[in-house]
Amino acid sequence: MNEVIKAMEERRSIRRFKPDMPEKKDIEQILEAGLYAASGMGRQPVITIAITNKEQRDKLSETNRKIGGWPEGFDPFYGAPVILVVLADKKYPTYLYDGSLVMGNLMLAAHSLGLGSIWIHRAKEEFELPEYKRMLKDWGVAGEWEGIGHCAVGWIDGENPAPAKRKEGRIIYVE
Repeated sequence: MNEVIKAMEERRSIRRFKPDMPEKKDIEQILEAGLYAASGMGRQPVITIAITNKEQRDKLSETNRKIGGWPEGFDPFYGAPVILVVLADKKYPTYLYDGSLVMGNLMLAAHSLGLGSIWIHRAKEEFELPEYKRMLKDWGVAGEWEGIGHCAVGWIDGENPAPAKRKEGRIIYVE
């Protein structure tokens, strides 16, 4: 079977990660894969912020937890040590789709390297907060960006989950 299609079929959302940090070269490869996602008219209106600093990661996790309404002590990133925040430039009409394609590439790349990943929402709400807009400016990011998602990445703690049964009737041929 084709390796790309095999990765698409085998990749799962992981909800338990080991605390061990992946190697920087692996994180770089995942980020590079995100750069090659398709985008409307080739505009590439997406940036990815790689958060490997534990203090910054934990702060983001706590904000995400509060937005999600979970009890204190819950980690919406499931212990993943790397959080890749995908942001898209809102001035382009395809920004949401472009950012979503980047997220897909990041997750497939992580899987191809033996790492687990999961798409975590609420990046939109986080980066609408004044504190996070200031944080972007502090990181040298100017402009109007919308949070598309967080790709939490790390070593899987346990087994890769089995796939859910695929729903019937989701492919229609018009011949």
